[in-house]
Parts: sequence; structure tokens; C-alpha cells
Amino acid sequence: MQRRDMPTALGAALLASLATPAAAAPTPTIAAARLVAARLVAARLVAERFAATLTAHDIKGFGALFADNYVNHQTSAAAPPPPAGISAKQGSIAFFQARLTGLPDLHVGIEAMVASEDMVAASFIYTGTHRAPYFGVPPTGRHLTFTSCDIFRLDNGLIAEHWGMGDIAGTLAQLKG
Repeated sequence: MQRRDMPTALGAALLASLATPAAAAPTPTIAAARLVAARLVAARLVAERFAATLTAHDIKGFGALFADNYVNHQTSAAAPPPPAGISAKQGSIAFFQARLTGLPDLHVGIEAMVASEDMVAASFIYTGTHRAPYFGVPPTGRHLTFTSCDIFRLDNGLIAEHWGMGDIAGTLAQLKG
């Protein structure tokens, strides 16, 4: 089993063990621990689905990860707030659609991840070949590698809020050679 597959495999095993009925009714402490464990696994799975849907270029599945009232706290010159009439969810989907267009072989992995009951933080690594305009730069054919660190607050299993920092300067430096 590869390291990147461990969180999913461990999460599946934990969920299976939580679903197994005990011989006697669990004590409140055990029941509470099982609930917390299930929430931790669910939080980790959201980050894993974030990476997997982008790697699969499944923009519809990617969009389904976000709550309709999603709030993106990350704004910068490279990732400005969406224009009037466009929701934060639509803006984030458009941002990542542009990334998928510019890097048609994009792969997203997770370097590190930490989860709590309603939040997950992950360091994502992105790799792909620049084959279409991206950040206003015409295609270069260069292979890019860049990272982002993102924190998601979850509500009912969906990303409700986001804080993050992407390596836009490093990405632009690679694009411009």
C-alpha cells in the first residue's frame, strides 16, 4: 500500500469497525469516541475527494464538495474575489477550471493532512504540464510543480469555508522560466 493510500484505507477500516455492533451497548464515552472518529474520517475524506476530483478532472464532482453558502477567505491579486453576481462557490470552481484547462494533465496529491471534527487542513501538491493559457501566460510546455496549504471548515460534509495560501509566485516563476 502506498503512503498516499493509507488515509483512505485506514479511514475505511475505522468506519467498518465503528459500524460493527458490540455485544453490549456502548458506554456514552465509547459512543462519543466513535462519533468523533467518524467525523475525523469524514473530514479527511473531503480533502481526499478534493484532490481526487481535480486529478480526475471531474469539475462537477469538485463543485459538489462545496456548500452553496461557501465562503472563501483566501483572496489575492492572483485569486481575487469573484465579480458581482458570482458566488464564492462559482468563483472557486472557475478558478480550478482554469487550472485544469491550463494544465490538462494536472495531478493533485496530499503531502500532509490534519483533521478535527469539522475542519481539515491539507498541504496539496499540484503537478502538470502547461499546455494552454494559465494566469495569462501562453502555453510553454513546461512541467510545473507547486503547492497550496488549505484549511476547510465543513458543514454537513461540505466545504463551508476556506482559508489558504497557494504558491502563486512559485507558479508564475516556473511559467515565465
